[in-house]
Amino acid sequence: MTVPSSSSAPHPLAPVSLTPPPRRSGKRTRRVRGIIFLKDVAVLALTAFGGPQAHLAMFFRLLVDKRRYISAAELLELQALCALLPGPTSTQTITVIGFRLGGPNLAYLTLLVWITPAVAMMTLAGLTLSHLDPARVAALVQFVQPMAVGFVAFSAYRIAEKVIRTKTAVGLMVASAMLAYFFQLPWMLPLLLLAGGAVTTVRYRRHVIIQEKTPLRIEWANFVLWLGILVGAAVLGHYTHLQPVRLFENFYRNGSLVFGGGQVLAPLLYAEFVEFKHYLTGPEFLSGLGLVQAMPGPNFSFAAYIGALAMRPAGGTGMQVVGALVGTVGIFLPGTLLIFFVIRFWDRLRQYRVVQASLEGINAVSAGLVCAATFLLYHPLPYRLLALPFHLGPIDTLPLNPLLVGTTFLLLLWEKVPGVAIVVAALLAGVLLG
Repeated sequence: MTVPSSSSAPHPLAPVSLTPPPRRSGKRTRRVRGIIFLKDVAVLALTAFGGPQAHLAMFFRLLVDKRRYISAAELLELQALCALLPGPTSTQTITVIGFRLGGPNLAYLTLLVWITPAVAMMTLAGLTLSHLDPARVAALVQFVQPMAVGFVAFSAYRIAEKVIRTKTAVGLMVASAMLAYFFQLPWMLPLLLLAGGAVTTVRYRRHVIIQEKTPLRIEWANFVLWLGILVGAAVLGHYTHLQPVRLFENFYRNGSLVFGGGQVLAPLLYAEFVEFKHYLTGPEFLSGLGLVQAMPGPNFSFAAYIGALAMRPAGGTGMQVVGALVGTVGIFLPGTLLIFFVIRFWDRLRQYRVVQASLEGINAVSAGLVCAATFLLYHPLPYRLLALPFHLGPIDTLPLNPLLVGTTFLLLLWEKVPGVAIVVAALLAGVLLG
């Protein structure tokens, strides 16, 4: 008598499952999630006005609160890590979020989607400089700037609510906000982040020991590539005297050495391209600087504008477009290579208790820096009054900017109005009243 094995055919009357076996559902889910993430990045690239702090506020609202790609603490941690490195902080932050979600391929696509709208608009500005009126552009975006301050204020509120847990964190937040407000120096930001991490590091014994820590292995490829391009571009530009090569070296060097974002980059570029090399005039530089403040996306897209104008002696629109592309690659590439170098061993590094303890202080300082940014961004706004359609005793006007900041903050707190709708409404108001 033969006993049938478990691999024998099923009984003819046995029920048959009509559900097909799953086929790579995990990969398909990741692909769909990556596409949705890139759509969100495109929305941010077209609506994130106001510089790195305002960008962080919109990242927080869309990527954390709405989509939950990462947690609030993770976003602050990544933003602080990027702030410790040279380069465009908001660009590095959103690129590394893409790296976390889908690896290098999604990170590269994230970078391209994030910078393309701003770079295209600033390239167009460089090509049509004589036809642009910066005063009219400023009038069109006059309501966007106070709206961006409202986003930053809301971000400061939400961040403090989520990461401030101890009295030490409160003290670090207040101290860093005051120091960042009164001492607006390029090296102040990384110094405060390092100091905040050092303060809480002394309490590392309170953190849980991870028994199975992954060995710390550093992949040096991106660092060597960054350094090799820096040296190679300098040598090649010196011996060839080709304008595109020298232009690339200029932007790559500045992108490798600047801390603190676009507001720190501007005086460096002015000294090099206006005062030293005379690629463009002072009024042309200031016109472009005003325009980039009115554009969504990264302020480092200013390099595309300068690159387009710097290639005017070569003649032709095509060479100006080449200059814009050279400027864009030169200014964004070093920060991208450096963050790819660090992020590959960051998750292993943060397993150590000393690093875990330092993140408490770094997050608290980050919250303080966002609080300081709220006031720093508000001060340059012009003083404007809103005439009331009725008389309220002796009051017939109200200050407009505080009203716009407060309204934006309350709408975001209400959580019923999308951030994109607020930005579009501000732009439409500028069109109608500009």
